[in-house]
Amino acid sequence: MVSKIKAEINKVYFINKYTLIHILNGTGNIQVDFNSYHDWKDKAIFLEKGQYIKFMSDDFVVRFIEFPDKILFESKDVRILFKHLISLGYINFNECEDCQSFLNKTVFNDEMSNLIDVSTKQWYWQNPFQANKEEYQVIFDVKDIIDEEFTNKINVKSFMNHMHNDYNVQHLIKDKLGITINKLIHKKQLLESKKDIAFTDKSIQEIAYEKGYKDPAYFNRVFKDTIGQTPNQFRNTFDYEDRDMFSQNIIELIQLFHKEEHALGFYADKMNISVKTLSKKVKQKMNCSLGQLIRSQIIQSAKIMLSQNENVKDVAFALGFEEANHFSKFFTNHVGVSPSVHKK
Repeated sequence: MVSKIKAEINKVYFINKYTLIHILNGTGNIQVDFNSYHDWKDKAIFLEKGQYIKFMSDDFVVRFIEFPDKILFESKDVRILFKHLISLGYINFNECEDCQSFLNKTVFNDEMSNLIDVSTKQWYWQNPFQANKEEYQVIFDVKDIIDEEFTNKINVKSFMNHMHNDYNVQHLIKDKLGITINKLIHKKQLLESKKDIAFTDKSIQEIAYEKGYKDPAYFNRVFKDTIGQTPNQFRNTFDYEDRDMFSQNIIELIQLFHKEEHALGFYADKMNISVKTLSKKVKQKMNCSLGQLIRSQIIQSAKIMLSQNENVKDVAFALGFEEANHFSKFFTNHVGVSPSVHKK
């Protein structure tokens, strides 16, 4: 099923089917499973059942493409799109002509499985973890086991009993993902705990036991050490029901003034709060820093101006940089290529 919507700001959109998210228009950040992303442009985002997505401003136009479950099980390769390991699952559709061809159509009908096929090929071509196909199957076997067993107090030793291959799995995961199996297990436990805290009225004690923690006190300690808040503080902070306008207000301020004002203090004054309080609230509400929001908007404006064939020096001055080389250094540091190369 394909649907196109004007997304509501800060609304939690729960994913009930395997879904491709195609953002057609919008500014600001998106949030997926408590992580904020500002570099979502030119990407097709794949989400599996049980995830959620939020849009942090009110001008997003989004297409949701839901896939029948049977498509997902025709090939084990398909899980690479939806089974996220350490970050958001996506493909760069501007690098995939076949993907663009499908996404430019308004109705897919019987071609949905073909869209999955070309997306899978594109994901392998991107090769985000620099692994071969056989290694990827082992990596995603690990992910499947963690998803099924994380509530059963599984550790690395008991985990290895579920693996049936000749690979040194612990070394493979650490080498390709930069994280240990044990940390992947804890990461999954924590994510599912956060969902229950934010979206249900279950007691913290009940959540702790359900998610495989040995006791609620230990869970509270681990949660606060990792998140910086107690579970109850996290529940009160996460804006699920009320959807206040804080996120929209700070994003609108940044959009309005980012070309002239880069200092955190300016935005704190506009919001009538201290820099420390504003920074803390941005972190709690949007899971990113105030500085990241400002830099993201500057980079977005720079890319637009460069695409309109403005020269680098004019772009630098228009965006509040005193020297063009300061802007070039800033842009290169955050984008990975110089403004001149990006323009070409």
